[in-house]
Amino acid sequence: MATDKGIALVDRDEDGVDRAFREDVLAGLHHDPKAIPARWFYDAEGSRLFEKITQVEEYYPTRSETEILGARGAEFAELIGPGRAVVEFGSGSSVKTPLLLEAIDPAAYVPLDISGDFLRESAAALGAKFPGLPVHPVEADFMRRVTLPGEVDKLGKLGFFPGSTIGNMVPRTAVDLLRSMRATLGADEGASPLLLIGMDLIKDRAVLEAAYDDAAGVTAAFNLNLVTRINRELGGTMPADAFAHEARWNDDLARIEMHLVATRAVAFEVSGQRFAMEEGETIHTENSHKFTPRTASLLLLAGGWTPLERWTDEQDRFSVILARATDQREAP
Repeated sequence: MATDKGIALVDRDEDGVDRAFREDVLAGLHHDPKAIPARWFYDAEGSRLFEKITQVEEYYPTRSETEILGARGAEFAELIGPGRAVVEFGSGSSVKTPLLLEAIDPAAYVPLDISGDFLRESAAALGAKFPGLPVHPVEADFMRRVTLPGEVDKLGKLGFFPGSTIGNMVPRTAVDLLRSMRATLGADEGASPLLLIGMDLIKDRAVLEAAYDDAAGVTAAFNLNLVTRINRELGGTMPADAFAHEARWNDDLARIEMHLVATRAVAFEVSGQRFAMEEGETIHTENSHKFTPRTASLLLLAGGWTPLERWTDEQDRFSVILARATDQREAP
């Protein structure tokens, strides 16, 4: 198997806790209104629950994007070409990745993910499926520039960012991420890097809200798992039974919002600091912005990427876009 053990770039304190996790949670709970970045959903259990979400009937994005990746392989191969290193940002279980790797004949695969155990399990499974492909997992926070393994330095790069994860960020943060991706991929070295990215599209409100509040309660469990993680890793005393999952569409900002709603007045500690919430007060845990073709292109251009081609599924629910790193001389 061509998988190495990977490298870890997560900064942990003396207790083994990700420093950024502690800082984000404490800052978010002190904020008014309270909010915690969605990236902290993804411990091992959160990653497992998200993979389960992708299989529920109401959650269309994974099926729609998989349809595109399965149907457009020949076009990907022609536009991307062989021999690149595929760098997947937030690889999760890499369910969609084999469709891309089978189509484009890459020279290496570099999955980046903040959940180290889940990352290594997924990388090992993919390495077994593609025994001749070098796989170099990197445990890292891809929101910042990541130093890639030296084995791929001289290869052209294709960034892969499926799942419309870009929609989890407010526009300013999304632009910063796109720019850091450009830096990670080495925009000024060798062949211009490419980025294949998924972006969800605006559609009927009922369809959107159901996708983030499935009847089986899997998304609710995913949201509430954040409370469990805080209690486990940060010495929290948050009573899980005092919070409920809520998904709501914000039409003004074109996004689904997920919240943890306090079902009663509650007081608790996290990392030795005390917090209190009134009944009905929420912790804002996720945004999922939805796009039109125009707003998707504007976001990519602001982040240093020039769109080359765009594909949608048969129901026009989801889009996959191929973009090229904008040459500095082309930038306004």
